[in-house]
Amino acid sequence: MSGHDYLVRAMLGDNQARVFALKTTHVAAEAQQVHGTAPVATAALGRTLTMGLVLGAMLKDEETITIQIKGDGPIGSIVVSADSHGNVKGYVGNPRIDLPLNSAGKLAVGEAVGRGHLHVIRDLGLKEPYHGTVPLQNGEIGEDFAYYFAASEQTPSAVLVGVLVGTDGVPLGSGGIVVQLLPDAVRDEAFISKLEERLKEVPPVSTLFSGDRTPEEIVSEVFSGLEVRFLDSQRVSFLCNCSWERFERALVTLGVEELEEMVDEGKAIETICHFCNKRYNFSVEDLNRLLQELGNTRA
Repeated sequence: MSGHDYLVRAMLGDNQARVFALKTTHVAAEAQQVHGTAPVATAALGRTLTMGLVLGAMLKDEETITIQIKGDGPIGSIVVSADSHGNVKGYVGNPRIDLPLNSAGKLAVGEAVGRGHLHVIRDLGLKEPYHGTVPLQNGEIGEDFAYYFAASEQTPSAVLVGVLVGTDGVPLGSGGIVVQLLPDAVRDEAFISKLEERLKEVPPVSTLFSGDRTPEEIVSEVFSGLEVRFLDSQRVSFLCNCSWERFERALVTLGVEELEEMVDEGKAIETICHFCNKRYNFSVEDLNRLLQELGNTRA
C-alpha cells in the first residue's frame, strides 16, 4: 500500500497489547483543500480525523461513529464521522482560525480548542446509539482520547497523533499510533515497563509520518525490543457520502408548512454539505414535487 494512506493493526508481546498505526497525510491534505483550513485548524482537524479512523477500525460491518469536540476556544466545534471501511469526513467551526505558536514553538491546537467536552457517538444499528462523553483534558486531541478510552471504555491507552503543516499550510505528514493494554492479558510488569520506555522515546508523531516510511516500519521502530505481530491493514481516505437524495430526504423532514413557505417565496433552495462543501440546488418545481409526495395537492 506504499504511497497510500492506510492503517495497520498489530499485537505486542504475548498478545498483551494491541496497536493501531495509520498514515493520514493524504486524508489531512484533502480535508485542508476542501475546507481551506489555516495551519492550526488543519492540525486540529487532521488529528481528529486520524482518531475517527482508529475508532472506525474498531467497528463492525455497517456501524458508524461520530466525534464531536465542543470546546470554548476560537476554533469552535470539530465534527468527524467515520465508518468501518476506512472512510472519514469532518469539519471545524472556524477553519480560518490563526493563532501564534505556543510556548513550545508548536501549533496551538489546545488553545484553539479550549475547554469543553469530547463526545463519541457510536451508531451500532440499534434503536439508540451509544453516547460517551468526557471532559477535554487539554484540547490537544491525543491526551483527550487517551482519557476517553480510560474513563469511558476502561481501556488503558497511549494515544499519539500529529500533523506536520508546511509553510504553505499544506500537511506534510499526518498520522497516529494508539496502543491499548488488553483487559484479559496477564499483567506482565516487565512488559509494561518496556512499553512505557519505548513510548517515552517516540519522536514527534508528525515527523514520524512525514517521510516515506510505512506504518509497519514505524511500528517496528517505535516498539523495537518488543515482539510485534502484524494482523492486517486497511486503506483509509477522506470521503463524503452526501448526495442530492440525502438532502432531499432532509428537506422532507421540514414538513409541509415550511416547504409551502419556500414555494411561496418562489426561490430555488441551495443546500451545502458541511463535511465536503458540495452544493445541491432544489428548484421550486422540486419543492412542489416534495409537497405532492407529502400528500399536499396544492398546485
